Amino acid sequence: MTSPLPSGWTLSASAFNLTPELIRAETTAPELALSLIERDVADTVEVELGQLWRGFPAPGERDTLAFRDALIGAGGGVSIVGGSIDDWASATRRRTDDERYEFVRPQLVAAAAIGAEGVRLPIGQAGPALLRRLVPVLEELDLVLFEEVQGQQAPGRPETDAAVGDIADIDSPHVRLLLDISMLMPSLPHGYLDRLAGAGVSADLVRRLRDEWREPATLAAVLDELRGGRVPGQVQTLFMNLLIRFGRSDIGDLTSVLPLLSGVHLKFWDLDDTDGQVSGPIRGLGAALRATGFTGTLCSEWGGHEWLDDDPWDITRRHLALARAALASPDTPVSPA
Repeated sequence: MTSPLPSGWTLSASAFNLTPELIRAETTAPELALSLIERDVADTVEVELGQLWRGFPAPGERDTLAFRDALIGAGGGVSIVGGSIDDWASATRRRTDDERYEFVRPQLVAAAAIGAEGVRLPIGQAGPALLRRLVPVLEELDLVLFEEVQGQQAPGRPETDAAVGDIADIDSPHVRLLLDISMLMPSLPHGYLDRLAGAGVSADLVRRLRDEWREPATLAAVLDELRGGRVPGQVQTLFMNLLIRFGRSDIGDLTSVLPLLSGVHLKFWDLDDTDGQVSGPIRGLGAALRATGFTGTLCSEWGGHEWLDDDPWDITRRHLALARAALASPDTPVSPA
């Protein structure tokens, strides 16, 4: 029997997992987000504001209230809303500080209107001046602004350390860090490596990626492949995950930032849990979060739909079951259903 999660921990599912269905355009984005609740995948969902309504960054009140009513009717709610800042007013002019503020503020208002806990931005995108200016708005709306760190944005990188330092300096419960578990990848997804190999990426590099992912020389070999123009065109975008989305850190590398966390993305690519590839990082992070007294949301986010065609509702449901077991029993190996 699986033990309960610690008090104050909420498991949720991201509507981003349904991106393939959104691209098919057979169902609206709000209906897809609601389907995670209606199909009993999760009772709390994370949504992307830019996907929900055409009025981004300032959706109409009728749209936001209709979505909130539908959420209540389905017996669910929203944890975090994914937002963003478009720093360019045109192809040649950057937005002013006031324009950047006015770009973010309606996103906060919309998030509050649908009952969300907070809004998520990429780490460092807002900058310290805008973060400080937004604190009174966040207090008024009772929202948290999360800055997300993921992939290879580990502590020790100057830009990451500077942005994390800004959050610590502001020292407000309304400005917090969200950590994507893609930072903690002991190895790479087998299906991803198979796709690279099938497209013609060199066998030697694929072997190194499979067996020596965390070795510094492997990252150097990835860069050499790119600079040498040897990456097949059909996987050029997919290949860039090796430099951006796939992390190489250990949980010990994150010790300094754990007290600033109020959110976690349980990023997964597939459910091949050979050698604890999926469950191991979840167990390790779960133990570390217990030690720091973490409270907040932990969201299942599927990134593998770039190369897999699994049913997104089914794979999300199974990942949540695996994640719950790993979080609740951090010393016990688990297997995907």
